[in-house]
Amino acid sequence: MSTASDARFWDRISRKYAKAAISDQAGYERSLERTRTLLGPDDRVLELGCGTGTTALRLAGDVQSYCATDISTEMIAIAETKLAAGPIPSLVFRTATAEALAPEDGQFDAVLGFNYLHLVRDVPGTLRRIHALLAAEGLFISKTPCLGDMNPLIRLALLPAMRAIGKAPHVSVFRAAELSQLISAAGFDISASESHATKGNDTRPYIVARKR
Repeated sequence: MSTASDARFWDRISRKYAKAAISDQAGYERSLERTRTLLGPDDRVLELGCGTGTTALRLAGDVQSYCATDISTEMIAIAETKLAAGPIPSLVFRTATAEALAPEDGQFDAVLGFNYLHLVRDVPGTLRRIHALLAAEGLFISKTPCLGDMNPLIRLALLPAMRAIGKAPHVSVFRAAELSQLISAAGFDISASESHATKGNDTRPYIVARKR
């Protein structure tokens, strides 16, 4: 398994993913509203793991520039089709990972990673890259499943079995406390860790961290 195989997985399921309903719509709306309070009209924003662009299309109109990226070319193709139907001048989509974006490509005032960090293969390395991409005192905003806090049967039996038959991509397992430690170790000060779920057990903390 490799990053290339992860990209192929997301390419393969892109159309099904685009049709899937958000499991906790109210919780998602809460996260969007919280994010809006943290972004300003002059901000340059990078979103990592944007999928088919749903969040980018909701947030991009409120900032100066918004670059939304994903590892999957098929996901980005769907996102670009959505954008063509309702253009937003500040928004661009790009097939890329955090590692593929060099800091000299331009500093960002905020980097967003929603449902993202648990899907990267080198979490500490990715966090260091995000730190490098941010301008001084820039914000990293994350909301991602912490599988270490989930039912052990899911992470120890179900996920490995699904990966073995090509039904799941690589997934990194960590607890919420471990994730906070990793973010801090990468050079961030965490200013907030919140629960936005409106149903079920929330294993996806919404974390706001500032570059130090």
